[in-house]
Amino acid sequence: MYSPGIDFIVAFFACLYAGVVAVPIYPPRRNQSLDRLKAIINDCQAKEVLTTSTIKNNLENSIIGYPEFDHFQWIATDNLPTRMKADHFEPIRIHKDDLAFLQYTSGSTGNPKGVMVSHGNLVHNQKMIQQAFGHTTASKVVGWLPLFHDMGLIGNVLQPLYMGIPCTLMSPVDFLQKPYRWLKAISQSQGTTSGGPNFAYDLCVQKITDEQIKTLDLSSWEVAFTGAEPIRSQTLEAFAAKFASCGFDKKAFYPCYGMAEATLFITGGMSFNAPKYKTIDEKALEENQVVEVEEQHPHSRTLVSCGHEWLEQKIKIVNPYTLRECDHNQVGEIWVSGDSVAKGYWQQSQKTEETFDAYLSDAQEGPFLRTGDLGFLSSEKELFVTGRLKDVIIIRGRNHYPQDIELTVEQSHPALRASCGGAFVVGDTGNERLIIVQEIERTYLRKLNQNEVKSAIREAVAKYHGLQVHEIVLIRTATIPKTSSGKIQRYRCKEQFLKQMLDDLSQKTPTLPKVTLQKTA
Repeated sequence: MYSPGIDFIVAFFACLYAGVVAVPIYPPRRNQSLDRLKAIINDCQAKEVLTTSTIKNNLENSIIGYPEFDHFQWIATDNLPTRMKADHFEPIRIHKDDLAFLQYTSGSTGNPKGVMVSHGNLVHNQKMIQQAFGHTTASKVVGWLPLFHDMGLIGNVLQPLYMGIPCTLMSPVDFLQKPYRWLKAISQSQGTTSGGPNFAYDLCVQKITDEQIKTLDLSSWEVAFTGAEPIRSQTLEAFAAKFASCGFDKKAFYPCYGMAEATLFITGGMSFNAPKYKTIDEKALEENQVVEVEEQHPHSRTLVSCGHEWLEQKIKIVNPYTLRECDHNQVGEIWVSGDSVAKGYWQQSQKTEETFDAYLSDAQEGPFLRTGDLGFLSSEKELFVTGRLKDVIIIRGRNHYPQDIELTVEQSHPALRASCGGAFVVGDTGNERLIIVQEIERTYLRKLNQNEVKSAIREAVAKYHGLQVHEIVLIRTATIPKTSSGKIQRYRCKEQFLKQMLDDLSQKTPTLPKVTLQKTA
């Protein structure tokens, strides 16, 4: 389990070099459901728990009724005597193919699975990150991302250790409570590398005041990486404009793409270069075609490049149904091969074969990792991610990307909370019904005019996407299902909608007839 303390980090690395398979997991909160944690424990067959005294004490009452926790040996790493730590550590000889740890996926489209990350995967990915980010011995990392998440653990802890450079770590809660703390930490330590998902930059734009900006010096910030969720050009432009006065350089932005199944990093651009955009026709995108247009085009959508391949790693864009490589300017599934691709899923041979052992049907080239993400490569071999294959909304035979609809929704009325909405369909082919689930800003809860808000949503979706919204569920602040990295869990959102489990502000029973919930692949 995760703890931000140095004792936990030392214990974690002791596991890596003592032949013990480590499993970084989120720290359970008091009165939080332990069902997901129980599922992970049962899957990986854990025997011991490394944690802190505080977390252990908080869990004592919560674990009553969970026999899975009874057999554990609980080890509070902050209470181990220094001598014991040194005397009991016995390093063993490690091969690059040996399993280093299990990285459980965040579960944006299904139940979490344990990705088997080898020592060879880690070293290869660290080398890619070092080259892509342009790290030197003078680099300094600042991070707030959770250490149980691949971006926080591999990017903010392992990379500094790989390079032998300093890093400053802070709690995710401290950042979420006051985003100013993140930028202040960069300013004080003169950090050169730091980043997070798109929502982190949005929070800074929304919450940090002009008075606070006057206390910041962001001139040292060379790599402001962003990934883990859709990257919006509007966010990058707004952040760069707001923080230019305290030395932030727009060229520091570093959009990148990665996932746990590829250890972490897959693609990224050249550091010290400004982000690259491409404006395309949304209507053509519905047909999986890439047609560039001007920004003034009535159906334009601006995409942010996630960079290109590094080292010998390969990217292919493949038709997910024919398994043939796509033509130029055609959207398909992103496939990856290289030494950073993990060994597979722990004790799930069928899913491992389906995901990690893909071959092109015509050329028989492979094996490739099927990422489940959709995108295309530009003529300059830059990767543009357009969406998630399982999340694509198909209505009357046309593709619609949920994140585009969700952005339209959140911008339709000031009462709607940014990056906290889900769009999905229910019903059979030919009878698809679009559902919107959207959080309300806390300050609007008492004075909310639901009819006004729902009318604004319907008008905006009809105007910009030509779609009719069948039902809108407005929910309370901070209740929409999300992954640990901030991605909307649309499949779980749909599940809660069908089971009438959403925190619906109207507290009315949905008018839809009963729909059978299909299991996700």
